[in-house]
Amino acid sequence: MTEFFRIESPSFDPTTGEARFTYTLNDLSFTEVLTLPKGADSAAAQTSNFEKLLGLTAITLGVSYFKLRAPFTIEAPSIPLASAERAFVIDIYENGLGEFYARNELARFGKLTLTAPEDTVARKPEITLLERTLLPIGGGKDSLVSVDLLTHTGVPFTPFAVNPKGPIVSCVDAIGTAPVYVSRKLDAEMIRLSKEPGYYNGHVPSTAINSMIASLCAVLFGYDQIVLSNERSASEGNVVFDGRETNHQYSKSLGFELLIADTLANATGGALKYFSLLRPYSEARIASLFTKSDKFDAVFSSCNRNFRLNGNDGALWCGECPKCHFVFLIFAPFMKKERLLRIFGKNVLEVAEYEHSFRELSGLAGQKPWECVGEILEAAACFYTLSRHADWYQDTIVKALKDDLLAQYGEEKLQLAMAECLTDSRDHHIPPALSAKVQAYAV
Repeated sequence: MTEFFRIESPSFDPTTGEARFTYTLNDLSFTEVLTLPKGADSAAAQTSNFEKLLGLTAITLGVSYFKLRAPFTIEAPSIPLASAERAFVIDIYENGLGEFYARNELARFGKLTLTAPEDTVARKPEITLLERTLLPIGGGKDSLVSVDLLTHTGVPFTPFAVNPKGPIVSCVDAIGTAPVYVSRKLDAEMIRLSKEPGYYNGHVPSTAINSMIASLCAVLFGYDQIVLSNERSASEGNVVFDGRETNHQYSKSLGFELLIADTLANATGGALKYFSLLRPYSEARIASLFTKSDKFDAVFSSCNRNFRLNGNDGALWCGECPKCHFVFLIFAPFMKKERLLRIFGKNVLEVAEYEHSFRELSGLAGQKPWECVGEILEAAACFYTLSRHADWYQDTIVKALKDDLLAQYGEEKLQLAMAECLTDSRDHHIPPALSAKVQAYAV
């Protein structure tokens, strides 16, 4: 039997806020349910714009079910797609699942076929949206820097999250602005099968998924822009597999940002904007901006391990994973040592057993970890800075890596890399007026 994956027609009930998405994978059927806030504009829910976004959301959410078997054939018989939208879908199912393919050794790049009706209207009529911002909050440092930038430039925003828990909830509470929350209920049978022999499991492009869900809320509740908090290093890949660079953070990359921005603009007649406010910045630059305020020190976390395990309970940082190590490393050059140790609860640069993790982060061993971490040279440059910093140069890991970093990169390259980290890039598409305001504040 030729395996296939079919995306059925989605539905939305504006009175309950419930959107249902059904999928067929060979002889299996799955249903996923989103529950959006009540009080949506019922007229907006009837527009061709919302219908278009609902269909694209159904396709994007479908990656979670598709990856159980990763067939070569994708069908969307009731979701018309324009040619640019077909390219968007293939990009999600190829590059968006790049890490999944690489780690499962599945060759799919350039081999997927998509069958869907032709939509001859490439750009929908323009709709009217209020001039306000929907700001996804992830509970980590990045979205909180965006909070600070928007607050100080006078841009009103509403926090947004899907299945909020742990640091997301505590950070939104600290922000003090009423959020828009969406509940996402994955099909339980998909979750069960993903752990069974004969089925695949792995990373999905969560930023793409959450962004499409945010677009539904933007149209239903009136927001004219979705502002992400993705830094420039998100565009750096991890490994080359099947002839293509694969990237754990692909759906946070600039390339994908431009693609989804065009897709959302076409679906709304240009009314809905999508961009990352932090795209000009390196992770180190973002860390330096975070130090301006200690408002969120006790509530934020970038640790995926403890976030998954504990929700609102337990320590915010495990201190053991590559993400914890990278975030500690980029904060260290800019934050007082006492404050950083208070946030993490320990000095990870004094734990000898973490040396290999830091070697991977800085390009001295292995490959860049499959995590949302910054560029390899950026990590190396931060280590170089610490080796000359009175607070850190005597720490175990800093001393252990110093000579090898100098031998591999050379002092001049490390100095230039640190300077580059602190120089803002012009490779972004933040609206010019907002960009000027942010630049004036973020000095």
